[in-house]
Amino acid sequence: MSVDSLAFDSVLDLCRNQHRRIVLGALTGEQQSLTLDDLTEVIITHEQQTPLTETSDDELAEIRLSLYHVHLPKLVSAGLITYDSELQLVDPTEKFDRTQPTLTTILNADPSLEAPMKQ
Repeated sequence: MSVDSLAFDSVLDLCRNQHRRIVLGALTGEQQSLTLDDLTEVIITHEQQTPLTETSDDELAEIRLSLYHVHLPKLVSAGLITYDSELQLVDPTEKFDRTQPTLTTILNADPSLEAPMKQ
């Protein structure tokens, strides 16, 4: 296998989870840093089609924890984002920018995602 196909397989693997697709879509749409709270709100708004104020504290905590412990570490490990835990700030990296054409193609193929995703 070539390096390119491994990279493509890695991007596909990262996009297997809907929360990661939503995070990647939000970062693609915003083209700027987002906070953990911003990403939590984007996921809630997208999945439930309701305002954040109508979401239970338990649901918010569950999504924040899954972002913090599962999804953001996977994206950091892949080199697509950096995460500042003190500021709770997610920044897309240069690798994210280079991978964006592939990400955009995958995200556009997902009928459940709006393009571009905004918070």
